[in-house]
Amino acid sequence: MFARICAASLTKFVRRYSSEVLNVPSAQVLTPHTDPLDVPDYFNLKDVVTVRELFHARAHFGHRALLRNEYMIPYIYGCRQGVDIIDLDQTHSLLFDALNFTAHIAYRKGIILFISQNQQMLPLVERTARNVGEFSYCRHWSTGVFTDAKNTFNEAVRLPDLVIFISTLTSLAQPHPAVRDAAKMLIPSVGIVDTNSDPRLVTYPVPGNDDTPVTIRLWCALFAEAIIRGKRRAERDMKVQQHLSDPLPSHTSATPFSVEDPLIDAPDGVLV
Repeated sequence: MFARICAASLTKFVRRYSSEVLNVPSAQVLTPHTDPLDVPDYFNLKDVVTVRELFHARAHFGHRALLRNEYMIPYIYGCRQGVDIIDLDQTHSLLFDALNFTAHIAYRKGIILFISQNQQMLPLVERTARNVGEFSYCRHWSTGVFTDAKNTFNEAVRLPDLVIFISTLTSLAQPHPAVRDAAKMLIPSVGIVDTNSDPRLVTYPVPGNDDTPVTIRLWCALFAEAIIRGKRRAERDMKVQQHLSDPLPSHTSATPFSVEDPLIDAPDGVLV
């Protein structure tokens, strides 16, 4: 009888400690931390955007067929009235890979740099980077920013852990030199590549329209969402790990239990 009563009291204490003292759901407290790399969609980004939404945002519009880059042919669905149409099924799949990688970098507190030379959307790109606590560079690119950073800035600097290209072309429709510099320095990159772009040096190319304002707003919103989800998940996992590592509260000030004393919470008429 004494053993059953002690077991019941201990069970009550463990449940109360898990739900009230830690203030964390029991499943999170009792479940060990999972490696994010072992989960294909750790940040729930698979359905953050649909193919229909990409279509309505005009992400499928490319450039005229005369400007087509030969390395973009696998991503082109067809040609209509002389304009290349991008295959949005491939865009949707590759976009998830790019967003998932971006979220993993943010999860590990990496430095993310947004780059674009679209002067019309410059305020949007800079505001997007600022709102998520990251960086942007939307002006003329100087050779050596990545490859000769120590002499350029006259001190040792930390290079970004990820570069996001809202467009891989300059304002003159030439390949952005930062794409080549990032590849030289082994800096991973994510880039929106239109039908007149070269996707070979981009780590995670996303075929899509990089000119229309409504499409650019969608790209910025999606990358911002991925970064926010990565950072929030990192904060939540850190709290769970802290709760898992916290020791049980000590009760040294409590009156020592004596086997000669009756149990106060025991059923009526049951004494030890």
